[in-house]
Amino acid sequence: MADIINLNEQSFDEAISTASGPVLVDFWAPWCGPCKAIAPLLEEIASELDGKAAITKVNVDENSAIAAKFNVRAIPTLILFKGGEQVETIVGMIGKDDLKAKVEAHV
Repeated sequence: MADIINLNEQSFDEAISTASGPVLVDFWAPWCGPCKAIAPLLEEIASELDGKAAITKVNVDENSAIAAKFNVRAIPTLILFKGGEQVETIVGMIGKDDLKAKVEAHV
């Protein structure tokens, strides 16, 4: 089972730039209801795409500089990176199948 990696201001750039496949970053906060709702979907996708894509999380309350860098104004915001570059942004709740398809399109 793949682990979801929690990124912070020290680990973010390296995790994005050195990944061999796509990296999905979930910008979230512990008080956010939709963030809690999407978390189990992300865990399932992380397991299903283990070794093909990385699923990561950034707590916006603890890492506001990263959120500001990517203009995150609402959560959950999911940003997909490939080759260190931002390739897709999803704001708000999304279904598991749709989200998995967006990640798989960049594998």
